[in-house]
Amino acid sequence: MPHTPTVQILGAAGTVTGSKHLLDAGSHRVLLDCGLFQGLKPLRLRNWAAPPLDVHRLDAVVLSHAHLDHTGYLPALVKHGFKGPIYCTAATADLARILLPDSAHLQEEAAARANRRGYSKHRPALPLYTVADAEAALERLTPRLYHRPFEAAPGVEITYRYAGHILGSATVTATFDGKTAATLAFSGDLGRWNQPVLPDPEFISQADVLLLESTYGDRIHAADPEAELARVVRETAERGGVLIIPAFAVGRTQEILWHLKRLEDHQAIPRLPVYLDSPMAIDVTDLYRRHADEHDTQMRRALAAGDHPLTPSQLTLAHTPEESKAINALSGPIIIVSASGMATGGRVLHHLARRLPERRTTVLLVGFQAAGTRGRSLQEGAKTVRMFGQDVPVRARIETLDGLSAHADREEILRWLHGFEQPPTETVLVHGEAGAAARLADTIHRTLGWSVHAARDSERVPIGPGRRRS
Repeated sequence: MPHTPTVQILGAAGTVTGSKHLLDAGSHRVLLDCGLFQGLKPLRLRNWAAPPLDVHRLDAVVLSHAHLDHTGYLPALVKHGFKGPIYCTAATADLARILLPDSAHLQEEAAARANRRGYSKHRPALPLYTVADAEAALERLTPRLYHRPFEAAPGVEITYRYAGHILGSATVTATFDGKTAATLAFSGDLGRWNQPVLPDPEFISQADVLLLESTYGDRIHAADPEAELARVVRETAERGGVLIIPAFAVGRTQEILWHLKRLEDHQAIPRLPVYLDSPMAIDVTDLYRRHADEHDTQMRRALAAGDHPLTPSQLTLAHTPEESKAINALSGPIIIVSASGMATGGRVLHHLARRLPERRTTVLLVGFQAAGTRGRSLQEGAKTVRMFGQDVPVRARIETLDGLSAHADREEILRWLHGFEQPPTETVLVHGEAGAAARLADTIHRTLGWSVHAARDSERVPIGPGRRRS
């Protein structure tokens, strides 16, 4: 009897991190995404467990995009013996060459710090993986084009389409050979329509099983994020304060720069000094400028006109640690854009430690803040946050700007779902916290009548016409 292909959910079930989904075609296996768990300690500890699959039976990895919650476990996978190709788009490969060595470097630093200060339970403390492990993973990257089907493993054909989330992001369609062809579609992180720089998400017409992200499946983004951003900038400037924007180095930083430049050009905000304090974000911004194949019409027109759409008029790039530390001596009004986006690490921490006690400071959170992160604590009104071994008082004004999210909201997800010519046999909601996934499942069932459920960790879903999960 022929084998029925399945997909097993190995991460991003009830959480927005750790994306891993194993396609099992019987004699061949392909892993969709290979992400780190982030946020709450019980999730982070899962990174240290044995791989949730037999890496020696794995033919290939297929990546949807470069964010670490989708790629950050790759060096560990290779460290444990994976020797196959890692397929991705060309821009994802370029971004991974920045992100993965940096992730490894941070882990090596954290282990060294724990050993110096003696606060680890392990003797010695070791990193999850090293820079050498990251470099070994990068050697396995195998770029593929959008819209050009390729064989990831015998009998498993993959097609990439634009997802509109970050540079290089893609939806994934996997088609399985067999007596009856079966198709799985994976949204990856679905982007948004009419956003700067990147093309809109592309529709998929057919799938037997759909893995669908649900990060913002329970809400609708603000209609005009630029107006809110302009308000926050003006109010902070009027107080003579410092505006700190913790921003992901990939995607969010470039969008922030775009909007600040537009608001300046339209005289909606004063022309303030803007400090981009993240070597990674600086490198990534250069990649965004160079990957013209993924620019939308608006970006192409701006560049053709000789404009610099990602460069506010008083932009300063802080490359070195000394340049970063020097920003702490400056008085407002200024704007600091620095990683990381959830304030879990990076240079933004020393800016927050210095400025959070000041009432004239504004911290603007411009992306999803996962449970267990400092960003989430600030968003929920924490009076203190712990950084560098100390409890830092929070007197600054904390603002949230959901409208700049690179993730589709509830209505945008439904818009994308309407592109299917017929309902998938089963839709499985991944990459969302439990409440968001449950509410999106209810919305899809009520409005579209589809069979849909929130993913359960480790569950297997059969892929084929008319097949339901067991």
